[in-house]
Amino acid sequence: MPNLRVIPSIEQLLQRPALHTLIQRYGREATLEALRGATDALRRLLSGEAHGDGHARVAEPPPDDQSAAGRWLDAATEAELQRLFTPTLRPVINATGVIVHTNLGRAPLSASAVEQLGVVAAGYVTLEYDIEGGQRGARDAHVERILTHLTGAEAATVVNNNAAATMLLLAALAEGREVVVSRGELVEIGGGFRVPDVLARSGAVLREVGTTNKTRTADYGAAVCERTGLILRVHPSNFRVEGFTERPGLDDLVRLGHALGVPVVEDLGSGNLVELDAAGARQVGTWEPTVQSSVAAGCDIVCFSGDKLLGGPQAGIIVGRRALVERVRAHPLMRAFRVGKLTYAALHATLLDHLRGRATVTVPVLRSLTATTESIEQRARRVLTALPTDGGVTATIVPGDSTIGGGSAPGSSIPTRLLVLERPGETPDRLERRLRRLDPPVIARIDRGRVVLDLRTVLPEQDADLGRGLAALAHGEMESGNRTRENV
Repeated sequence: MPNLRVIPSIEQLLQRPALHTLIQRYGREATLEALRGATDALRRLLSGEAHGDGHARVAEPPPDDQSAAGRWLDAATEAELQRLFTPTLRPVINATGVIVHTNLGRAPLSASAVEQLGVVAAGYVTLEYDIEGGQRGARDAHVERILTHLTGAEAATVVNNNAAATMLLLAALAEGREVVVSRGELVEIGGGFRVPDVLARSGAVLREVGTTNKTRTADYGAAVCERTGLILRVHPSNFRVEGFTERPGLDDLVRLGHALGVPVVEDLGSGNLVELDAAGARQVGTWEPTVQSSVAAGCDIVCFSGDKLLGGPQAGIIVGRRALVERVRAHPLMRAFRVGKLTYAALHATLLDHLRGRATVTVPVLRSLTATTESIEQRARRVLTALPTDGGVTATIVPGDSTIGGGSAPGSSIPTRLLVLERPGETPDRLERRLRRLDPPVIARIDRGRVVLDLRTVLPEQDADLGRGLAALAHGEMESGNRTRENV
């Protein structure tokens, strides 16, 4: 029979100094719950039932007297409280070379957006209050004016993401009616969301035209009838069809829609507002069309994301003709999809960066996109100086490629410089795991059997942290061998 008498009572355990410290740090209720869980785990362990239990791994071998059991329970309770109270949303260093990395939160915010978040989050604000009139105001007032100025549209509204924007547009403008869309644009976006599914949930009826690789203006024209609610154009921001293809120009589609009295809606996806000069365009390679170009072409409504190439917070932005935007605002789903004060604060500050014409300097996504290979190599060299000369890690600077990511500019390839890390006798998978265990974690990628770091996506203010992390990595398991720096 197991000796369960070695387990002190809860009352006895609460008198231990270690538990007093935990109560002060984490609160009595949380500590008591964790303690009870640890006690149950120890009871199962002593009974031979707790193989693989998380608490059972706190101390080995199992305690055989009350004093040892008390220490085991102190450690197990603290470990559980640390797991409970440690945030899972952790800052990381993105060294993958994917600029708009959906798994890593997409666009980092500019310094001005972060500052404005702090100002707005700390107290009451005029989210829906008109100070001049002393009455209820409209949320969209905080960004509509600047959005219309930047895009040339008549009106604008904001929801929580672009999928919500598409759903709301279809529900407000085409519920119970047909939406004409090319078969080649019935895409699936991240998370398994498909355009046909969004159409179905909105209450609109899908009317496919053309073929997967070829759709002509005449195909749209033949499909429009008295049941048509709108023509939907979906920009291929996360895929590319190559070869024997044809797609109507936006101007042609707009002329058709206006001639037939049918609104033309474009889901532009990435939300690019920046017209790059020739040097910038060469740097990033394939580029996305701008929102303002779609508005200028005559699109009745354009929707796009706030946290991709715009470089702001997660949001779905809708711009276009005032009469249609008002219909969207009045739809019952608007309340379900609307955004709060923090999104407006960060979005407004980001838009101001664009309005001032310095977004390529202040907005991290655009700064990364337009960084030169020379500047990236200089940063890589500075990071290399942190590596100890007697460590077993070798570091090499080589040419490589970054990508935009986040469903933007599919197939894009941006020249960069990569920092290749190797350690004799260590597999790339193990080295990559060790990078993830640093503080802050470094998220790298394995390219052609090598662990590589791309400083294009490392925020410049994180360079020092990256250098310290690599130094810690080199000191972690000292082996014979010399670090080399080589520029290929």
